Amino acid sequence: MTVQSSTEFRPAHQATPDTCAPVAVGIHEVRKSFADQVAVGGISLRVHEGEFFSVLGPSGCGKTTLLRMIAGFDDPDSGRIELDGADMVGVPPYRRDVNTVFQSYALFPHLSVRDNVAYGLRRKKIRGAELRRRVAENLELVQLGRFADRRPGQLSGGQQQRVAIARALACEPRLLLLDEPLGALDAQLRKQVQIELMRIQREVGTTFLYVTHDQEEALVLSHRVAVMNAGRLEQVGYPEDVYERPATRFVAGFIGTSNIIDGQVSDVDGAWVELAAEGVRRLRTAMPDGRSLRAGEKVAVTVRPEKLHLYDREDQVPVGWCSLGGTVADVVYTGVSTQYVVEPSGGGSMVAFVQNARRVSDAGIPGQPVCMAWDPEFTVLLDEEMSDVG
Repeated sequence: MTVQSSTEFRPAHQATPDTCAPVAVGIHEVRKSFADQVAVGGISLRVHEGEFFSVLGPSGCGKTTLLRMIAGFDDPDSGRIELDGADMVGVPPYRRDVNTVFQSYALFPHLSVRDNVAYGLRRKKIRGAELRRRVAENLELVQLGRFADRRPGQLSGGQQQRVAIARALACEPRLLLLDEPLGALDAQLRKQVQIELMRIQREVGTTFLYVTHDQEEALVLSHRVAVMNAGRLEQVGYPEDVYERPATRFVAGFIGTSNIIDGQVSDVDGAWVELAAEGVRRLRTAMPDGRSLRAGEKVAVTVRPEKLHLYDREDQVPVGWCSLGGTVADVVYTGVSTQYVVEPSGGGSMVAFVQNARRVSDAGIPGQPVCMAWDPEFTVLLDEEMSDVG
């Protein structure tokens, strides 16, 4: 499920977030290396006030290094990091209006839940009724008011994580950084805490910058997602844009399952580009904005498995659709859908997800010839170059 955000971040007429909210975090050509290893390679990025923004990427891509620089735990080798327009490079963490929630929770085991949440407030010299009010409000926010007198060891992992979030929010930071905070939870508990995180962010309106390697988590939680690879940005966009229109081969392969076809331009006809690929009967895609293609140019396109349809014969394919012939190699029943692996006549393999609206046996068995087809609207042209635009 994709979270529907407010019109502040999904405005009518496709206005960009730049026109809708002030920039909370500005990252400008930030670089960071450790010895001869580049961790972050010249990233520029904007996170807007009140946004739930996720940085997504595999282990070692530099996403946690980026978060640590925003928090002030590390300084960049070059570039600027701005919070609410002020340059933070060289400013220590305690002087930044930022709090961090770690995967390890980092709760004090000898303190009660109440005292854990109060810890940061006491360090800010907040006492008396104001301290009690803010602790109580934040415990109620994470729905743990009745557990105020317990120790962390008496709570479940999900409850401990919510205590860590309450402690971080109690000091009312302008920005909350979350470093893979759900990584230690089991799958069922993780989904429950995801729902809580979405609710909390909506209620408090604090800017959340969330780091994760979990693709589904990033798509579910975020207003926008930045996909990182090898210290660089591959794509920044709304979850549906990143999933439905991946910009590069890496994004298409990293987020979900995708079929990638290599071919070359055979004809350009106004808004449409005709492509030729081995074993493919027809392949076309929309001409992307800001890009010109010429006949003979080598390109790669992708199409998501759920966009594909299987037919017994070529004459069943709707007019104008892309199509290729092949043989069913494998059939996997997954509950709501069935996964078909088809080997096209030109080599390789394609994956189709077919919703189980009919009997599985009606749609093909291993060894059966099939025609695989899809609406050319879902053929997405990939950019082989990585993007540094945030």
